Amino acid sequence: MNARVPGSAADYLGAFRRISGILPGQHLDWLRQARAEAIGRFSQQGFPTLHDEDWKYTSVASIEKGRFNILPTASDNLLAPQVALHALPDSHLLVFVNGRLDPGLCRPGRLPPGTVLSSLAYQLEQDQDWPEDTLVTYPPASPFADLNLAFMADGAYVRLPPEATLAAPIQLLFITSEANLAVQPRNLLVAGAGSSASIVEQHVALGESSYFTNAVTDILVGSGATLEHHKVQQESPAAFHIATVNVSQVAKSRFTSTSFSLGARLARTGIAVKFQAEDAHCTLDGLYLSDGRQHVDHHTWIDHQKPRCTSRELYKGILNGASRAVFNGRVVVHPDAQGSDAQQTNHNLLLSENAEIDTKPQLEIWADDVKCSHGATVGQLDEDQVYYLRARGIGETSARAILTRAFAKEIIDRVGPLSLQERLDQLLQDKLPRQ
Repeated sequence: MNARVPGSAADYLGAFRRISGILPGQHLDWLRQARAEAIGRFSQQGFPTLHDEDWKYTSVASIEKGRFNILPTASDNLLAPQVALHALPDSHLLVFVNGRLDPGLCRPGRLPPGTVLSSLAYQLEQDQDWPEDTLVTYPPASPFADLNLAFMADGAYVRLPPEATLAAPIQLLFITSEANLAVQPRNLLVAGAGSSASIVEQHVALGESSYFTNAVTDILVGSGATLEHHKVQQESPAAFHIATVNVSQVAKSRFTSTSFSLGARLARTGIAVKFQAEDAHCTLDGLYLSDGRQHVDHHTWIDHQKPRCTSRELYKGILNGASRAVFNGRVVVHPDAQGSDAQQTNHNLLLSENAEIDTKPQLEIWADDVKCSHGATVGQLDEDQVYYLRARGIGETSARAILTRAFAKEIIDRVGPLSLQERLDQLLQDKLPRQ
């Protein structure tokens, strides 16, 4: 069974009615109700428009007008060499093809006792007492998050037991090979008290077809836990990628997010972090590269609800051609969040006169005893530095590539897993012009 959706909210509602009975977790009353409520909200609100404040610089009209299949039309048998192009050599690997787990391509490896690395669809079908609050409490409300909740069919479920430590990263590799497909992966990552791990969420394509990825990742970081989440977006140049990352932190937890946006015709990533207990820390880093007529958007929201929490944020962008980028970073410090410490920075490098960036760092402070700062820069390569390199026998193209790479390396060098750091550095070099 399949449902080709013309694009309007009402058509998505009709598709939901046709296929909802085959979605995972139908035996869970609360999930059936949550799905129905989510598609109901979406059918009423529709896709966001430029009149919505959070979307004023990013039009999703192309997604709304798209013609996407809700379900894959056929299974695509990938070969191990194709997966190996993207798999990190030392990772605990889960592979999803066109939105569904492909067990034959996975390489979970040996995990600490009690660790769960599995398909979310499998867990929903097996568990009769799945906790409701782990999948339906995303903030802030979003039409795309509602669409994901209604249609989610699979994704990754990762649970780290208390005090578990993983030396190798967990890699969640999402491969899309079918044109005109709407993929709605849902990931749930839970780090138990005192645990530690790095998780790489990577979205790639085979070919250059048009399709739509709408991903949601919910992350719960337990007391004293340390969790890294590295998101790598390498979609097809004709694809659309919308992602929502929701993070909840409790006492003395440490969370690091790194977002790399390298592909897609239109890409938007929203990251929301909520401090729900004292003495927590988060770091949000990002690097986006755009060319041609690409559009890339990052919206972040760090919610300082409790005292003595610390947040650090550094996003960098490199724009070429007639591409456009958007950065909106919002930090909110509530009245009870005394002792909060927040720093937010956005730097952008324009390599073309036709490239454009809209940057809006925001601080909303409602407490007295805080230390907060924010800033943004937009500029071009320093011609004096270009001249210095050329005076030493380096061609102009190579000189500009060297300086551009140095600008981006600050973000890449912050990545924890060495194998991912090396892979990202190679991807960066491949995108830079050479003499």
